[in-house]
Amino acid sequence: MTRKTYSAPLQAFVARSLSFAAITAFSLNPILTPAFATDYRVPAATSSSAKMNAQFLSLGIGKSVVVNLPRDVKDVLVADPKIANAVVRSAQRAYIIGAAVGQTNIVFFDGSGQQIAAYDIAVTRDLNGIRAALKQLMPNADVKVDGLGDGVMLSGWVSNPIEAQQAGDLAARLAGGAQKVVNNIAVRGRDQVMLKVTVAEVARTVIKQLGIDLSGNMNYGTAVVNFNNANPFTALGHTLTNSSAATSFGSTMVNGSPVPKVTATLRAMESAGVVRTLAEPNLTAISGESATFISGGEFPVPAGYSCDPTTHVCTTQISFKKFGISLNFTPVVLTEGRISLRVMTEVSELSSENSITLTQAVGNSLTVPSIKTRRAETTLEIPSGGSMAMAGLIQEQTKQAVNGFPGLMQLPVLGSLFRSRDYVNGQTELMVLVTPYVVRAVAQKDLSRPDDGFADASDPQADLLGSINRIYGAPGRVAPARNYRGTYGFITD
Repeated sequence: MTRKTYSAPLQAFVARSLSFAAITAFSLNPILTPAFATDYRVPAATSSSAKMNAQFLSLGIGKSVVVNLPRDVKDVLVADPKIANAVVRSAQRAYIIGAAVGQTNIVFFDGSGQQIAAYDIAVTRDLNGIRAALKQLMPNADVKVDGLGDGVMLSGWVSNPIEAQQAGDLAARLAGGAQKVVNNIAVRGRDQVMLKVTVAEVARTVIKQLGIDLSGNMNYGTAVVNFNNANPFTALGHTLTNSSAATSFGSTMVNGSPVPKVTATLRAMESAGVVRTLAEPNLTAISGESATFISGGEFPVPAGYSCDPTTHVCTTQISFKKFGISLNFTPVVLTEGRISLRVMTEVSELSSENSITLTQAVGNSLTVPSIKTRRAETTLEIPSGGSMAMAGLIQEQTKQAVNGFPGLMQLPVLGSLFRSRDYVNGQTELMVLVTPYVVRAVAQKDLSRPDDGFADASDPQADLLGSINRIYGAPGRVAPARNYRGTYGFITD
């Protein structure tokens, strides 16, 4: 950077040249520059010292600012005219015009050679279009747009991660590529989501079993005829109970001679049952993070044998399987009050159905139960406080089996003596309701516990009245006012 000094006649020529350059510059920018110059004016730094601190000035490409100088200018020093240029329109007014992306400085001098004003110029991309677009897209956010070389840097804050991503995508499209955008936007006040899941199931079963088993023994001289007709229940796989009614016809001996004997066993059972399952797990997580809730237990399952090669003693290896209520979800707050939710819920319990019995080497048996599982997993979008039936299942299963003696079981009326009927009907209805809420932290005094107002009953209340607990100070209950009447205070002798 060099400074040139001219003689008086030469200075007049330079001043006329600068005026001609000003006219030329405005002829090149007849529309954009004058309008911007009248709206944006930068006052010059006033100082009597020969040296002063330079003011920082940011410009867009093809934009200009008006600089008012405290004294008449006689000399202008531009470090790099390819980046920015200065045009003196009058003795105390100059225009600074941005030409290309980069940095330079401009210094103004008076007639005595003293420095009037100095500016550090940073010419960046025109960011007003990006600012206007972001303000229109997110009016409630505070996003700042600054130039970074030939790129753009975003800073400030937004209310959720979706807005931060949208701001980066919009700036990348207007700047000409994602590699030119540095997204430093912070998410202020990350939302927390509480998920309330209700799993309700009702299962009804009806079982009817009716069968007659016949057995007989007949002797004719030296010939002996035995028959046994046992009709199993194959629909359910087993009888409901082991109780039965047996009736015998005839006797084994009459006057010392054997006579025919017939035994009929009647098995008639009926069962009706209902099972109601209700689970309501609640869980809270930060937007964008996953949360898991498990309430249940583990049961042992044989996992093979381990034998000692020296003693030849084998021991059973045990592993554990989980069962109970499980909830896993990942919420993302999209906009104010709207949530994208990925949720997986499972309710499992032990069951004797489909269980297996293992016989060990020492003669002991081990029964391994089965697990009945109801599981649902999905991704949905729902407003805060809204409910959605994530899964609904209605299942009905009917089994019926008739077993008996071939031919005889088809006889009218009498055929019932030679057959059995097994009928099983099961109905299951399952509903999973999902309700997310955008929640905020609350004070401890506004919370309540399940044991609020609980107290053990006294011995007279438990023995005489059969009470196991008493209620006192329950939330929402106003205690009656008690006014003490009598003498109180200190007694001195």
